[in-house]
Amino acid sequence: MLEVPSIRAHSFEGVGTITATRRLLEYGWDKDSPPLMRARRILFRLLAEDEDPAFLFELGPSKGRADPVTTHVGRTTLREAAASALAQAGYESDPRLRGAARRIVDRLANYLRSPLAQKPWVRAGNQQVLAPEATPPSFHTLVMLAHMPLFRSEHYDVMERLFQFLSEPLPRQAPARLLGDKVVPQPHLVLGDPLPHRNAADADVPWALTWLEIAARLGYMRRHEGWAKLYDRFLDDRDEGGVWHPHKGLAMPRSTNPLVWPSFPLEPQHTGDERWSDVTFRLGLIGRLAGRQINVI
Repeated sequence: MLEVPSIRAHSFEGVGTITATRRLLEYGWDKDSPPLMRARRILFRLLAEDEDPAFLFELGPSKGRADPVTTHVGRTTLREAAASALAQAGYESDPRLRGAARRIVDRLANYLRSPLAQKPWVRAGNQQVLAPEATPPSFHTLVMLAHMPLFRSEHYDVMERLFQFLSEPLPRQAPARLLGDKVVPQPHLVLGDPLPHRNAADADVPWALTWLEIAARLGYMRRHEGWAKLYDRFLDDRDEGGVWHPHKGLAMPRSTNPLVWPSFPLEPQHTGDERWSDVTFRLGLIGRLAGRQINVI
């Protein structure tokens, strides 16, 4: 459901349903187009917390019985990701999505108000992992909220707590959980500021733009001095025609972060002047979302 094509894949071979849905939405496909209408039924079914084995997808065990803890964590992730895709498609007013969003936000609010938000770690062997009851915000939850402005206005207190949480420095430990007898990385969980300085932005430009867009949609970028300065620095890298160019080299920015894949790059050509179109477009979009004045050249 959340798979992205491998580097060696032909075209979009192997892409998951949720990831493909968000990619088509980024391309500008209408939510009522046939492919998205077919995906919509599955995504809404996930929100319903349906335990029908026919809708377990890849969590349905091929042999033996699934571990209940692993299944619960996996289904929670899929529900949040399905909610993000449906919110991006424009279903904010649908009661099914609003109900799921309320459950997700209630769980997040309880976490942000608890001492776990400051110390979510427990020891598993020689590693620090997230406590079983810790429910930090996921990337999917942030995308969902970013595309639900009316819903956000109804939960101002939670959004304010979330801003403070995301402004805190990232912990040294990468997010991971103990599922069964294995420590499983959870890279979709956000435990603090993922873009704390210039080096982090330069190391992964597509991820930096993805984060700045989410922050702008949430209304956070204009309030966070560090993110606003990083955005201004990207703007300083434009030429006289308003086209962005990298500091060094002539290669198009790339990312290995699978969370970036639905939105970058959208341009099919990765050579010539088309190399800069994705970053240039995103900078304009972020500026508009952040309330900046856009000058058409």
